[in-house]
Amino acid sequence: MQDIGSKRGLRTELLAGRAAMAPRDRSAAGRAIRDAVLGVPELEMAGTVAAYVSIGPEPDTRGLLFALWKRGTYVLLPRLLPDGDLDWASYEGPDSLVPGPHGLLEPAEPPRGPAAVASADAVLAPALAVDREGVRLGRGGGSYDRALARVGPAILTVGLIYDHELVDELPAEPHDQRVRAAVTPSGGFVRLS
Repeated sequence: MQDIGSKRGLRTELLAGRAAMAPRDRSAAGRAIRDAVLGVPELEMAGTVAAYVSIGPEPDTRGLLFALWKRGTYVLLPRLLPDGDLDWASYEGPDSLVPGPHGLLEPAEPPRGPAAVASADAVLAPALAVDREGVRLGRGGGSYDRALARVGPAILTVGLIYDHELVDELPAEPHDQRVRAAVTPSGGFVRLS
């Protein structure tokens, strides 16, 4: 991945890599990410964490969401709006999730508005890759760039990725919002520049 190609090409390559992973490896990676996230001091002390429900071959977040919720953390999850922005609602356990657009699972609780993410003490964001400068490659819809733009500079923002998805450099555009850390299964919590 040294060659910085187009974002589209990188997305295709990264999604193919995820699809090729064995389900047991993805499951083990999700547990390792969960354990690493739960041990991060900023997340141990966080009253509110904005997160997401993983889909397909993404690193599994369901165990992490449940663990955060069970320890008393207020968990906000996104609801995709028709314009691609994200609204937020509270997670009240696995039974509180309902089908949303594009195969997503969303909280059934009342929406709190797109600005609700600004009240989070930490934000866990999906990513296909993250580089050492915090550039996050998403799926291309811009939903998380909009959400992360609402989060203050002192708030911990974290991309959850597989080991090979923490790379030296990614292409960046002016609207791209950086994350301040990444969590990988083998490397755990990595603070970024």
